[in-house]
Amino acid sequence: MYRGRRKYRTYWTIFLILAAAVVLALAVGMGLSAPKDTGGDASGGRNDTSTQPETGSGSGAASEVDDSSAIPPDSSNPSGNLTEEPDQPEEKDEPEAGYDFSQPAPQSDPVDNSYFDDAAFVGDSRTDGFMIYSGIGTGKNLTSNGLSIFKLGEKKALTINGEKYTLLEALALEQYGKVYLSLGVNELGYFNDQGFYDSYCSAIDEIRTLQPNAVIYIQGLIPLNEGVIAQTGGRDYLTNEHLRVYNDLMKKAAEEKQVVFLDLYSEFVDENGELPADASKDGIHLSKAYCQKWLAYLQTHTVDYDTLYPKEEAR
Repeated sequence: MYRGRRKYRTYWTIFLILAAAVVLALAVGMGLSAPKDTGGDASGGRNDTSTQPETGSGSGAASEVDDSSAIPPDSSNPSGNLTEEPDQPEEKDEPEAGYDFSQPAPQSDPVDNSYFDDAAFVGDSRTDGFMIYSGIGTGKNLTSNGLSIFKLGEKKALTINGEKYTLLEALALEQYGKVYLSLGVNELGYFNDQGFYDSYCSAIDEIRTLQPNAVIYIQGLIPLNEGVIAQTGGRDYLTNEHLRVYNDLMKKAAEEKQVVFLDLYSEFVDENGELPADASKDGIHLSKAYCQKWLAYLQTHTVDYDTLYPKEEAR
């Protein structure tokens, strides 16, 4: 009886082995294999080391995208979604720099005397000599011996058609394209630098009110020759040291009021810091040759109104 049981168990074992072999053969024949990893668990979290970026939020599926177009998330885009780049503002050309009123007028192309046809020359006896001896032959001569910046609106120093006018009253009779102002030598004896500066600023304001479309030129003071002044019994308060102080104040006023400053001092000063001795018989008023040099300087230092005050800018 035991022999029969052993025979039965042997048959059963053989049957199981054959059955397993059949199942395995069927599996291989049908191409079955172990399931592949989908790249995510049930909660949508990553459980492999795939290098493909996520483009979804919480789906758990890794979409195939071109690495060259992938944009990593940043602090402003925590979801990592692709966002459209904002439009960049259009670059505009920088405006050209305007006229630098802190500097003297630069040298310009020369003009002929017709440039001064609509010019008024306001000044003292130095300017009067310029109008007579330079050969300019044009422009309005609004000068008076002894005239100072302090008296422009007070002293009736000019006579026109038999009528007496202050300088400012005479200037208001016509409209000019340019106004050349040259005052300061007679003021050297006042020793009131702040008063001189304030008066120059006020004069510029008054001239601008009377001549709103004119280019205003402030002419720096031409140096003196102190040796010649002393020889002719001149006034000892006429010094180049004080004259340079006034030139600095005039330049400062021109910058503040945005008008043109002409550096005549540098054009005429010699190596000794003075007006050349041969330029003047009294050390103050210029000879004909130096008046012509003065004119040549003005002809090569001009500025257009539109350059000074572009139309789009309010002055």
